[in-house]
This record gives sequence, structure tokens and C-alpha cells, in this order.
Amino acid sequence: MYQGTILKYSQYLSVNNQTPIISIHEGNTPLVPAPHIAKLTGVPGLKVFLKIEGLNPTGSFKDRGMTMAVSKAVEKGAKRIICASTGNTSASAAAYAARARGLGYELDCYVIIPAGYVALGKLSQAMIYGAKVIQIEGNFDEALNIVKDLSAKYPIELVNSINPYRIEGQKTSAYEICDELGEAPNYLCIPVGNAGNITAYWAGFKDYVSNASARPKMYGFQAAGAAPIVKGHVIDKPETVGTAIRIGNPASWKQAEAARDESAGLIDSVTDEEMLEAYRIIHSSEGYACEPASAASVAGLLKAAKQGQIMPESTVVCVLTGNGLKDPKVAMEQSDFKSAEIVYKADINEIAKALSLSSVLKA
Repeated sequence: MYQGTILKYSQYLSVNNQTPIISIHEGNTPLVPAPHIAKLTGVPGLKVFLKIEGLNPTGSFKDRGMTMAVSKAVEKGAKRIICASTGNTSASAAAYAARARGLGYELDCYVIIPAGYVALGKLSQAMIYGAKVIQIEGNFDEALNIVKDLSAKYPIELVNSINPYRIEGQKTSAYEICDELGEAPNYLCIPVGNAGNITAYWAGFKDYVSNASARPKMYGFQAAGAAPIVKGHVIDKPETVGTAIRIGNPASWKQAEAARDESAGLIDSVTDEEMLEAYRIIHSSEGYACEPASAASVAGLLKAAKQGQIMPESTVVCVLTGNGLKDPKVAMEQSDFKSAEIVYKADINEIAKALSLSSVLKA
């Protein structure tokens, strides 16, 4: 039976027989073909796959890093963990703390979030898992500074991606992609917020692919309103519909630039309009659900292809980082939700008319 990423890839991770494994069987997420998106790129012979990270236990890729961070926190005897979050980290930290308690360990979880900037689906997760949630006036970057100071001053373990075990755990998705394809893809397209994930994937490919020339080009994409790496300076007030990447001063900024440069890749930005168009395509033409920020990977691929930055006959993996149910408000706004609110009579003729079936009678 599959038992999670730590046990599957333990030879690549900083664990030993004394490490208590706090796992909810994260990882092992689907890698699925996306033929319609491949066609939209206009690149001859291109193969596109989507890595569906929203099917991790709490609905995002964060679980890969959190299983490591919480396992190592428990190993060192921590009784409290803390994180700043735009939503997904808080849900994951709270869930793994709950799992630790279920295994008999004493572990409380504290979450600091920017007020009004966390999607309801994510906030409700953190709370039902039992976390203490504190909202602050300010943005994610200010929340992160607070938790860094708190963890330095008090006996509490920080589990944001500046914790090296978070990055280590997130490498496992790169391993899975290579296992599934039988080799590394030519390109890895990924959203960039706090920049820990692009850092982790690149580290994973370096672990798993000994031939440097066979490793993928790392293509990272920030939201245009929250693109400090692209613009080369901190964004004091980042804004984007992709709340998961609404970050103006990424903790792994330098590491992300290193991943870009070492892989001969790029870090670019996509507008909210481009992100939402990709979001609609993923749902309506591929049948997969993701949160808006996840769609930055596909929006970025379409932009890069248009600019001639994707070679023919190549393979691309786009990472969908979070589940579509994380942010139902955007899904409702991007669909014809008004028509679903209309109530019709329980009459076959009335329903046939509403479905425009009146002129499509069976012979």
C-alpha cells in the first residue's frame, strides 16, 4: 500500500529510523495529458501534461513539504508550529498538526493571514483542522515577517517554505514526474508566488536526473500585479485574482532565479485576464479543476509558445498547484451562475424549452 512521499522517496530525504513520519498519504498525484491545450499552443508535435497537485490530501502541493516539515518538527520535540499564509500553507500545516495529534503527539498550529486576502475554502480548512487563526491588517509579506520574528523569540517551529524541510519535501513531485514519463520533460511550467516550489522542483530534477542536459527548462510565471522577480524589485501592495501567488517579496527569490538561470529557463508574468482565460480552458476543455493561481502555469505556457519559446516535438508539464474548490467564488464569477439560479416548473416541455431541445426531437 502506498504510504506517502517520505517512505517512497526516503533515500533522497533527510529522514532516518528515529524520524516520526507524519503523513496523510500525500503525493502520487495524477500526471494527465492535455491535448486541447497542446493544440492551442500551435507548436507542432507538442505534448502537454498537467500535474494535478490539487489532489493532495488538503487540496494543494503544500502537503509534500508539510509532511517533511512537521515530521522533523515532531522529531526535535516541537509542541507548536506557526506559518504565515495566503491560504494553502495554513490548511496544510493545520491538517498535519491534526494528524500528529492523532498519532499521540502534542502539537498546536498557529496561522497568521492577511485579512480579506484568503479564499474562504482555504480559511475554513485551517479552522476545521483545529488551527488558531489570527488575521492581521497587511499583506502576506508582513505576516511572514511576524512569524519569522515569533519563531526566533519563542519556542515555536516555523513551517513556511523558508524551512528547508518544506523545500525538501516538495522535491518529490519532480521525482514522480520523471517516474511517470520515464524521463524529465523538456519544460516545467509552474506558478511562482513565494518561489519555494520552483526552487524545490529544480532541486528534485537535479537529484533525479544525473545528465544535466536532460533536465527541463524551468518556466516560472508570476501574476503581473505581483511580479517582483520579473520587475526586479519588491512589490509593496501586490494584487491579483490568483490569491495563492499574491506575494510581493518572495522568500525564495534568489533560489528561484538560480533555478531559472541554471536550467536556461525563464520567469515571466501573466495578466489576470490571461490567467482567467487559462482557468476557463482548463475547466471547460480539459475537465480538470484548479484554483486561479494554478492556471498561471498554463497561461504562461500559451504566452511562451506564442513568443516562440517552446520547441516543436517537445514535452511540457504544467503544474496545477491547488484544487478548484479552494476558491469557489472565482469559479462562480467565471461561469454562467446566474442562469443556474433560475427555478423552472417541473414540466418536461418547460425544461425542453430551457435546454433548447424543442427542435431536436427523436425520429
